[in-house]
Amino acid sequence: MRTAFRLARVGLHLGYGLAVAALAYPAIGRPARLRLKQRWSRQLLGMLGVGLRIDAAMPASPALLVANHISWLDIYVINALAPAAFVCKAEVRDWPLIGWLCERTETVFMPRGSRSAAKLAGEMVALRLRQGWRVAVFPEGTTTDGGGVLPFHAALLQGAIDADCLVQPLALRYLDERGQATAAAAYCGNTTLLQSLRRIAAMPRLEVRLDVLPPLDGRGAERRRLAAQAEAAIGHALNRPLRDGGERMDASGGRVSLAAT
Repeated sequence: MRTAFRLARVGLHLGYGLAVAALAYPAIGRPARLRLKQRWSRQLLGMLGVGLRIDAAMPASPALLVANHISWLDIYVINALAPAAFVCKAEVRDWPLIGWLCERTETVFMPRGSRSAAKLAGEMVALRLRQGWRVAVFPEGTTTDGGGVLPFHAALLQGAIDADCLVQPLALRYLDERGQATAAAAYCGNTTLLQSLRRIAAMPRLEVRLDVLPPLDGRGAERRRLAAQAEAAIGHALNRPLRDGGERMDASGGRVSLAAT
């Protein structure tokens, strides 16, 4: 019953998001669009019973947010805290409804296997950063079960170097109701989007831990070295023992408040 109720709410919420993207987005400025994106993302997490804990403040714009990639939910976790334009694989554009929604919300799509396409995506990222935007990328290029970090693709960080911009590593972990690491949110292997959504909705409680790691300076950096530094920082954070503290957003999707330490 709980799963069905959550899925029904998410379906209605997705319809609301599509309507807002189609009707409201073209008529409002970017600050208002970012507020809507953040509120919609927080509400989505709340409807799925997902809590969120962050250990430090997110950086101000502009910044290139760099995170490990576990789930389609990662996008909305980051948007709930620091709304950003995401760089996604081109296949996301073909996902039912969500692809159209991403296209309407400033996503940069990057085709696979093409150096010219990667170069064009990097130029678009640099342009957005110079315009004062936050841009988010998942340099692994695919999702994992959250147990570790795959090698980072350095080309995805070139935009921060070209824009002389800050690179902010973020480490994402998903925990169950007992506070143990779980692969329930993982969207990898042969799992379909609908199967992943159902599995998340069936969880009694899911908490996302987001560690905001020391920023890296993109000015004059070499992209392979920068990617290696970000990869090492996130990998180290994922191997650290979990600890209490930080700021928490409860499953209601409300404002982030200070959690007890």
